[in-house]
Amino acid sequence: MSLPAPFFTSFSSRTPSVSFSSHSPSPLLYPFHRRRRLALNPRKCKSPKSSSSSISASIPGTNVESLKLTYLEGNSWLWDVNGVIILVDPILVGNLDFCVPWLYDAAKKVLTNFRLENLPDIDFLLITQSLDDHCHVKTLKPLSEKLPDLPVFSTPNAESIISPLFRNATYLEPGQASDFEGRNGAEVNILATAGPVLGPPWQRPENGYIITSRSSGLKLYYEPHCVYDKLFLQKYKADIIITPVIKQLLPFFTLVSGQEDAVHLAKLLQAKYIVPMKNGDLNSKGILSSIVRSKGTVESFKEFLTKELPDARVLEPRPGTSLEILTSSLAL
Repeated sequence: MSLPAPFFTSFSSRTPSVSFSSHSPSPLLYPFHRRRRLALNPRKCKSPKSSSSSISASIPGTNVESLKLTYLEGNSWLWDVNGVIILVDPILVGNLDFCVPWLYDAAKKVLTNFRLENLPDIDFLLITQSLDDHCHVKTLKPLSEKLPDLPVFSTPNAESIISPLFRNATYLEPGQASDFEGRNGAEVNILATAGPVLGPPWQRPENGYIITSRSSGLKLYYEPHCVYDKLFLQKYKADIIITPVIKQLLPFFTLVSGQEDAVHLAKLLQAKYIVPMKNGDLNSKGILSSIVRSKGTVESFKEFLTKELPDARVLEPRPGTSLEILTSSLAL
């Protein structure tokens, strides 16, 4: 869930214009190392020693490689793009409370013991937005103390938070891109896209991203509010999109979009796979928590999607479990 900027700046969240060209780790907490693979076809391969699982899918027109997505609840993810390990919007220390716990205070439901020390080796950190549910200072400060030279790619809106903590930060405006080479030699391209405007009308939009594997061409799109610039995105495609599909609403205000907007996003990017995230599914309390309501379900989203994009598949993540998508090259 994301608090709207009115609680801090201004009550405004819109689709932007195109103006911007020490716990001992368990196997569950090392989702990239041990897993049980479930194929999208009826065949299943089981390993009695594994404690997490992944789904294998093939994407036409790409070289064979692996994409692993591990949901850490809220807006947090671990991605493995052909061996490049990316930590996204992490909340791993304390609760999410925006420094106003009387207004909103949330804890994870499943990964209650996941800590910084349980992370695998990270290649870079990715930050989508400047608010605490994406740029979580209680997590980023100890992370920076451990890894001050960790490369960071972020919205410029979070520069005042990131710059005092990390030495190697790149700030991408919507439309800007950067290449990155992982420790294993694999390369990815990070393209910033326009997300919601969380503040006054003149404020720069927050970021979504398209991550492209240079070796296979596989493209992953992520934006955690399901808010996007249609004119900008119509120039691009993505094999996989990660998006909320359940709306989170305040009276007269949409905190997080989804449902038919997520379907339109999938159509716009011609996605083959949609990974729905439940970023409002937290144990929460406080005034705001009592008035936020959800609209729609994953099942109702699937019904919308079937009508509009019948060939697309929905892959539902489980917190702490590696969702693996295997790309493959098919003869045309």
